[in-house]
Amino acid sequence: MAQVPDEVADRLYATAPEGFVAAREQAAKAASDPAQAAAIAKLRKPTVAAWVINLMAIRKPELVDGLAKLAGELRTAQRELKGAQLRELARQRRTVVTSLVDAAVELAAKEQPKLKPPLADIEATLNAALADEEVARQLRTGRLLKTASYAGFGELPTPEVADSATARKDLRAAHQAEQAAQAEMEAAAQAESQAASALEDIDEQLTRLRQARQAAAEELNERKASHVTAQRALAAARRRVSEAEAAVGD
Repeated sequence: MAQVPDEVADRLYATAPEGFVAAREQAAKAASDPAQAAAIAKLRKPTVAAWVINLMAIRKPELVDGLAKLAGELRTAQRELKGAQLRELARQRRTVVTSLVDAAVELAAKEQPKLKPPLADIEATLNAALADEEVARQLRTGRLLKTASYAGFGELPTPEVADSATARKDLRAAHQAEQAAQAEMEAAAQAESQAASALEDIDEQLTRLRQARQAAAEELNERKASHVTAQRALAAARRRVSEAEAAVGD
């Protein structure tokens, strides 16, 4: 299957969940080829909280970049066990997360004024992104389908996101389908060429037959005229014979 163009995916994942399905159908209909249309049609609708985060990642990527920078500093401080730095970074984390939640909600309110965004889910996912590089990477794509949370210990649940590995697999399948379609098209073109050549031969034969028919018709007309002339000559000769016989009898 073909990959979904980034601009199409951005537009869809910046669309509020209630309008996602209709926008996806419209994008699939407008796709440049069937494989791309199928890929678009398979895109899944995000939850409300995931949409709010996606909207921020797409519209305000610089805010998400700042989150990633702070996440790196936090991980470094944790590895080096720098208590004072950790406390300062923890304070920054609370400030940054609160600021990002406010920014995300503000963006969402412009799209959906009556929306009541799930603030706890949004904040939990942002905190999870600060704790784990993979979550942060996925958050930056703007393709989250569900949110994630992090309790500060154990494994971090990974939010669902458009799978790039699946996309690569789909791309290989699309290339194979394209090659098969190309071979089929070439075979069809060759068959069309052969059929066109056969039709030309038939047209030439038909032209020759028409010419032969015309010549035969003209010859028939000439023979009919000769036959009529011969009949008249025979009739005249018989009259002369009759007249001569009558003269001899006298």
